[in-house]
Parts: sequence; C-alpha cells; structure tokens
Amino acid sequence: MPVTDAEAIDQVADQLFDAIERSDRATIAGMWADDVTVWHSGDRRDNERARALRVIDWFIDATTERRYEVLDRQVFDGGFVQQHVVHATGRDGASIALRVCIVIKVRPDGLIHRIDEYFDPKDIAPLLG
Repeated sequence: MPVTDAEAIDQVADQLFDAIERSDRATIAGMWADDVTVWHSGDRRDNERARALRVIDWFIDATTERRYEVLDRQVFDGGFVQQHVVHATGRDGASIALRVCIVIKVRPDGLIHRIDEYFDPKDIAPLLG
C-alpha cells in the first residue's frame, strides 16, 4: 500500500524520531532511500546518504540520551514539516535544547528521499566539546 495518506506519513515521522531517540541506526538507515539528499543549516551543499548517516551516527555517539518535543507537525502530499525541540545530553554532561524546523519528503514506497533541517548551528555547540 503506498504511503501517501496523512496517517501513513505521520507513522513514518513517528518511526524516524523514535529510532533516533533509541539509537536505532539500522531502522534509520532502512527508512532512507538510496538516493536520499539531506541539507542542514550551515551546509554549503546537500549531503548524500553516506555522509548524512555519518551525521546521525555522530549525534548518537555524542549524546547519551535524546528526546523530541514535537511542537507542530503538518502533513502535506508526499511528506511533512515539523517543528520540534530536540533535548539531548552530551557524553560530558552538557545539554542542549535545539529548536528545529524540518521538512521531510516521503516517496510512495515509504522511503524518505529528501530532508531539509533548519536550526541555529550555535545551539549545538555544547555537544562539540
């Protein structure tokens, strides 16, 4: 069944953020299309799948816990836009509360093929050591 209705797209969103909270790298990688492109604030260009997954790996490795506080999520045909605060604690005890707006596009087969993530890069500095 194609992932095109709002409920199915909402489930993709829930699954993605739950997997990040649980450090489930395999689920995250399995949700991304082979040709996914990811852009983050501060990036000069889009990231291909391998580099984007390394960023996720870094975030999981740099933190001991992560929690998403969803402020708003709007589903559109083929994806969703979400505003959230990601609360995370670094390995050294530093904590962040990073406000993010993210736009994620989902193919009819349920795989994520585009991510645009907007945040103030200075707010992640406590995790950089």
